[in-house]
Amino acid sequence: MKTAIWLYLFLFIAFFDLHAQYPILTPFAISLGAAPSFIGLMMGLYSITHLPGNLIAGYGVDRFGSRLFIVFSLAAAGVILLLQSKVTDPWQLLTLRSISGFVLAFLSPACMSLLAKLTTDRVQQGKLMAGNGLVHTVASVVSPAAGAYLVAQIGFTTAFYVLGWILIVTAVCALFFIRETVYAARARAKTISSGSHSHPTAPLAESNEASGHTHVPWLVYTLPIAMSCAQGILSFELPLMSTTKDGMMQTGLLFSVVSFGALITLSMLFLNRMSPFLRSLWGAFMLALTYFAIASGVPAPFFMMLLLLGMAKGVIFPALSSLLIELSGGTRYGRTFSILSIAFSIGAFMGPMLAGQLRNVISPYYIAFVVLMLAVSILPFYSIRKTGGSNAHFSRTG
Repeated sequence: MKTAIWLYLFLFIAFFDLHAQYPILTPFAISLGAAPSFIGLMMGLYSITHLPGNLIAGYGVDRFGSRLFIVFSLAAAGVILLLQSKVTDPWQLLTLRSISGFVLAFLSPACMSLLAKLTTDRVQQGKLMAGNGLVHTVASVVSPAAGAYLVAQIGFTTAFYVLGWILIVTAVCALFFIRETVYAARARAKTISSGSHSHPTAPLAESNEASGHTHVPWLVYTLPIAMSCAQGILSFELPLMSTTKDGMMQTGLLFSVVSFGALITLSMLFLNRMSPFLRSLWGAFMLALTYFAIASGVPAPFFMMLLLLGMAKGVIFPALSSLLIELSGGTRYGRTFSILSIAFSIGAFMGPMLAGQLRNVISPYYIAFVVLMLAVSILPFYSIRKTGGSNAHFSRTG
């Protein structure tokens, strides 16, 4: 698992760098003269430009492997941050953020595909995905506050410059230290040679063939769309609470509270023994209820609500990855996680756009609740269709 350790290290640096921008991008755009509706458009375009990158990654990772895509994504994102430190106009920032959305679209499918290919054991795959979520969460706990502190000390221009060079150096290190395993290479070769057929010897493929399904049902992807829509709304709303230096620090701490909540549930390793379907379903239900509580003004501390949001996310993310691995047939991980990233991108585009246009009419947090509840209502139909009405998913463990 040496490859996994190196990958986790580089992912930590990359996620730390990227999440450090969350509390500072909105104040930076406002300092350039951007209106809230323009900021919503910028965040939405950043997400929608993920789509072509996700599509390319889906086929490219299965055919050529993950390493080069990881290196390219990190290096290109670093160069864009260096250019971003020089912008003087909101439209320049919009353009660079759109390009950044495209190049970063390769990172997640490539990393998750490589992790999934490190082993054929379903339990080990689940642990690797949980580890990915843990690394992501640990980085995002400290990075928003660190990013806000960095800007408060050295300003926007120097902060983007420093963050850009961190990504470029990480890309160079990844080029030398990330290696695809023998199993990953064999899986990729079999994917190319077998066309649309699953790996005939993979345990997961046998499970899928036995149930009569060799492709991930589209209904499953309604959940990541809803989740990223709600997350996009939260990412849009929190920085608007204040644009002063003290306000940026507060916003960074609030983002860190969400990540700390996810860290709590990700540390509960016993949850990995439960059905990934059940974890996804009930985690999404609790996430929806928390957004409803925020929208309706429940008399509870706001940071407690954000902590609950993070805890629900910490349940869903590794469960959703495990569920997709289970349904994928043991091969074509690149395409499976590419479609997952596309679903996240669609939701992340919808969230800020809806929040920016409707926040004067209705609470954006209520929109997040409605979207999540729709996904929670739709997801059980996948189980009914897959099992023919049986309770297989409700009794199986991950």
